[in-house]
Amino acid sequence: MEEHIGWGIVGYGWVARDYMAPAIRAAGHRLVAVADPGEVSRAAAEKEGAQAHADLAGLIAEPEVEAVYVATPNHLHRGAVEALCAAGKAVLCEKPMAASLADAEAMAASARRSGTFYGTAFDQRHHPGHRAMRALIREGRIGTVTAIRIVYACWLDRGWTSFEGQDNWRIDPAQAGGGALMDLAPHGIDLVDFLLGEPIVEIAAMTQARAQDYAVDDGALLIGRTGSGALAQLNVAYNCPDALPRRRLEVVGTRGMLTAIDTMGQTAGGSLTLTEGAQGRTETIAFDRQASPFLEQVRAFGRALRDREARSAWDAERDLHTMRLIARAYAAAGAPAGRDAA
Repeated sequence: MEEHIGWGIVGYGWVARDYMAPAIRAAGHRLVAVADPGEVSRAAAEKEGAQAHADLAGLIAEPEVEAVYVATPNHLHRGAVEALCAAGKAVLCEKPMAASLADAEAMAASARRSGTFYGTAFDQRHHPGHRAMRALIREGRIGTVTAIRIVYACWLDRGWTSFEGQDNWRIDPAQAGGGALMDLAPHGIDLVDFLLGEPIVEIAAMTQARAQDYAVDDGALLIGRTGSGALAQLNVAYNCPDALPRRRLEVVGTRGMLTAIDTMGQTAGGSLTLTEGAQGRTETIAFDRQASPFLEQVRAFGRALRDREARSAWDAERDLHTMRLIARAYAAAGAPAGRDAA
């Protein structure tokens, strides 16, 4: 077990409450403090035994807080990250980095200037099933990878909220910076890099606003290509009913294919199979189905906080490249992205 780490959380919404706080406990760490302006959110945090503050300054003043998870609406990421970097706190910031590319660039510069340990919360890198996929790809089990296909979708209507009485900020272009593409596509873009060891370098996209009644895109298709020529296809959506199949990850190679079902998301589990290319035989791949990606992410961040050699897996410049790809995807789709363009 990693050495005890004191955590703070900025923005105590449903992801923080339902996934990050439990992961901190399960990792043997401690949630020390929460900063959130909402009374309901602060009351929920107090039930976890955390000190609840209405503003970030109160959290920063807590001496036991070493690492801070930033889970505010996207447009508030920059202010929180810059303040935490200035205070010398390690930062794990939710994806996307920010609501605009300009804010993301400023955040990366702040982390670089201050020397702060910064990471973007791409929890899908830490799903045991995805780690197993990467290992098999590196072993050459599916040959040369030719394509990655991802479906990552959900149903997000206008009335959805984290807590009763709160607004759905994810459908507000000023707060979110975009819709389904902004929210869900960063995971897939980052997974391509994680699985193949190289990023997407070319990207194009089309967006839609077809099923939901709000100002941001409710679906998007993206295509990309890595430097070595592997193709990536991402279908992300806020308009897919949750009872339908909606989380699928395929990696196709010259010798076989890996297929992960229901691994993408916040929870543990799912399934992984390897289909052999010559005869079509299918093998079920075992992985840890109990550990959630959030738990594994907390463990990995904690190890890196204590061991500088482990920090190479966290890279603000790589995450900034992902934000640039998102901006280029929106531009290719002819749709605005980022707070300033909304």
